[in-house]
Amino acid sequence: MNPTFNRRAALMLAACALLGETAHAQAQNLRVILPVGPGSTVDVIARSVQSALSAALNNTPVVIENLPGAGGITGTTALVKSAPDGNTIAFVSNNHAVNPSVFKKLPYDSLTDITPISVVGGSPFVLVVNPAKVPARNAKELQAFLKAKPGDYNYASSGNGTIIHLGAEMFADAVDAQVKHIPYKGMGPMITALMSGEVEMGVVAVASVQALLKSGALRAIGVMGKDRIASLPDLPTIAEQGFPEVDLVGWFAVVGPAKLAPAQVKRLHAAIVTAFNDQGVKATMSRQENFIHPTSPEVAAQFFKSEQDRVAKLVAKAGLKTD
Repeated sequence: MNPTFNRRAALMLAACALLGETAHAQAQNLRVILPVGPGSTVDVIARSVQSALSAALNNTPVVIENLPGAGGITGTTALVKSAPDGNTIAFVSNNHAVNPSVFKKLPYDSLTDITPISVVGGSPFVLVVNPAKVPARNAKELQAFLKAKPGDYNYASSGNGTIIHLGAEMFADAVDAQVKHIPYKGMGPMITALMSGEVEMGVVAVASVQALLKSGALRAIGVMGKDRIASLPDLPTIAEQGFPEVDLVGWFAVVGPAKLAPAQVKRLHAAIVTAFNDQGVKATMSRQENFIHPTSPEVAAQFFKSEQDRVAKLVAKAGLKTD
């Protein structure tokens, strides 16, 4: 046999083997899409569990990619377009259920173009004000402050049509006040605007502003959900303060693209449960006031449908305009 041919064949086999190893290595990365900006609650949670999730997947590198924009639509679009091979997931939150009611047309179906893996847990929201701009210390005082000058004050949101937007509209509707909406590109810019006094008030996840509340840079008016927060035991809920219709809690979930194989769903679900049960992660979640109760994929699918229906009613009542 021709020795030159043998050498060429050997080189070709080696090259193919190298390419195969490279492709295999790349396939071992888990891409985690976050349809939110840096500094948001979901971003903080994802980065807190990143190492534990890698360990739960036999030290598979976990690569987090922030793709904010359009209330989560940009990132979710990237997810649904990804291959259903188990190498791409997304952490989604309330906005995933809000968007179908807020936007006239989405580039995906929020129920059929994803594969639910788990609704992992949630985080309480609080209504905050800039203390240098707003003297109010409770919901009744804030109501009087806003109604004294209708339309003169602004509330911030992390984006038009987001759950943060809906929460502030929910409060404004409950207290019958006219307040202007100023959307920002993510939770980080929104909080910066609140601190600078560019806007007077906003609804935020408590995990994102704990230090600011402690320092007095922002003042909490009340908890948006029905339950008080352990780290702020003296802060009453908005419902306790006379506005029972205000009830909003943040949640976050893990999803994959549609047609994800059952074996991959099982693998990823097991890894998520293991990662969030890590003692270090549990301690971090507790410090951030996040509650963790991972559901099964089946329960997650039911939750998405019921939450989307519930939010549709809230959106209609709040009068949010679709884009």
